[in-house]
Amino acid sequence: MAQQHHAINLAQGFPNFPIDPLLKDITAKWAKEEIHQYLPMSGYPPLLEKVAMLTFKSYQRKINATTEVLITAGATEGIFATIQALVGKNEEVIILDPSYDCYETPILLCNAKPIRVKMNDDFTPNWSAISNAMNERTRLIITNNPHNPSGRMWNEDDFLELEKLLDIFPKVLLLSDEVYEYITFEKNHISAHHRPKLLEKSVVVSSFGKSFHITGWKIGYLIAPDFIISEIKKVHQFLVFSVNSIAQFALNDYLDVADIAAIGNFYKKKRDHFANLLKGSQFELLPCEGTYFQTANYSAISNENDLQFSQKLLVAYGVAAIPFSPFFEHGTEQKCIRFCFAKNNETLEKAAQLLHQL
Repeated sequence: MAQQHHAINLAQGFPNFPIDPLLKDITAKWAKEEIHQYLPMSGYPPLLEKVAMLTFKSYQRKINATTEVLITAGATEGIFATIQALVGKNEEVIILDPSYDCYETPILLCNAKPIRVKMNDDFTPNWSAISNAMNERTRLIITNNPHNPSGRMWNEDDFLELEKLLDIFPKVLLLSDEVYEYITFEKNHISAHHRPKLLEKSVVVSSFGKSFHITGWKIGYLIAPDFIISEIKKVHQFLVFSVNSIAQFALNDYLDVADIAAIGNFYKKKRDHFANLLKGSQFELLPCEGTYFQTANYSAISNENDLQFSQKLLVAYGVAAIPFSPFFEHGTEQKCIRFCFAKNNETLEKAAQLLHQL
């Protein structure tokens, strides 16, 4: 619809600004080399070592690059392979709503049951509801921190509650979706990597695509103990076998020079610029602690449901946003929409002018 109506697209989560010219140069160099055949199934060995180094630098976690890392065709493939490998027929998987839409389908394809648990209205985990949803059939709990679509982040108490639950249900594993781990602002990101009690039961999902705004490359990685990764590889082998070679060679070099610590500040400036542009509008901007999305409540503007409001926003005002209700199992309505601010300033400024007309 955004293309049909020539609207400014703040809906989908892809940046519209150039990637680092250095990464372009590195990629161009490798494209001319004879590196165009299959790489090992787990990933290019030097890149596996770089991921291990990055994990230690970021989280002080030592991992075995050979046995505890898997390069994937995007985080989505990593999530799919993990669920297919670890979840069996009639088992249950906890999903915290609102939730990213790629979680449920692989669960259903396992003939397992997704258990959707609504978060608190401020998009923090409802630990009472999560506890009540868990039982002897629960195999996996999927967490997303920083959270898409809301942009909220977990605190220390949340992890303590999770650890208590996993002590009560020791057979339950954790799939920790952390693709926005480096796009965080005032609060420090707490990762499953930080939690000694979780290390032997967690699969942590990361995304080069999100971190380096190269979403079209579709490349990410998983980190988990050997006994878990070995099971995931059995699925990964028959999904993609191995991930494209040029991207792996290029990222291996780029990790030597990329300024990981600057990513959060880069997006913080965009978040703050977009928020300043919307000052004086009738949108209420909710807390945005991580990711490159801004949640906005529009209840002061309209009583329409979020699907209707998003359609009107696109057709009548020329700005595309994402409604929140499809992220819930039963289409829960909270008068919220999501804007992507991973756009150049010109795009954000044009969109803000239109949004002020409401």
